[in-house]
Amino acid sequence: MKKHIFLIGFMGVGKSTVSRKLKQLMHAEEIDMDAAIVRENGMSISEMFEKYGEEYFRDRETQMLRKIAEGSPAVVSCGGGCVLREENVAIMKECGTIVLLTATPTTIYYRVRNSKSRPILNGHMDVDYISGLMEKRRPAYEGACEISVSTDGKRPEKIAREILDKVSSDT
Repeated sequence: MKKHIFLIGFMGVGKSTVSRKLKQLMHAEEIDMDAAIVRENGMSISEMFEKYGEEYFRDRETQMLRKIAEGSPAVVSCGGGCVLREENVAIMKECGTIVLLTATPTTIYYRVRNSKSRPILNGHMDVDYISGLMEKRRPAYEGACEISVSTDGKRPEKIAREILDKVSSDT
């Protein structure tokens, strides 16, 4: 592995699950950005949002990306809002390949509907809200990615192999 592989996309598209499968298939290091940020800050993402606000959390994402960029190539599962900052996209493009994972709003709803750890969806856990937020973020996701892979109706291994095929043909 010569460069990082950054998995981006809306919450619930399968970034963490697919990154674990890529780790197995590639025998590579895997970094779940949200989990790393939680570890470093000693509090959950929901607590960070509640105590300090979204901007504070977005600053932690940027700091984490800088740290990852300096390290050995890894498979990186990014938080759903990571690409909302152009600075983050520039960091990722400089040291890796950005892969957008997609799914329909209905698929995402069914994947995240029982989650209590998605502060952006608190009080808005429905398909219409998810659809609207996805549409709002779509330009950022599509503008950042070099490769796009749908996760609807696919097993994690199939998605991971599709990414590997596209990444190897892209380099």
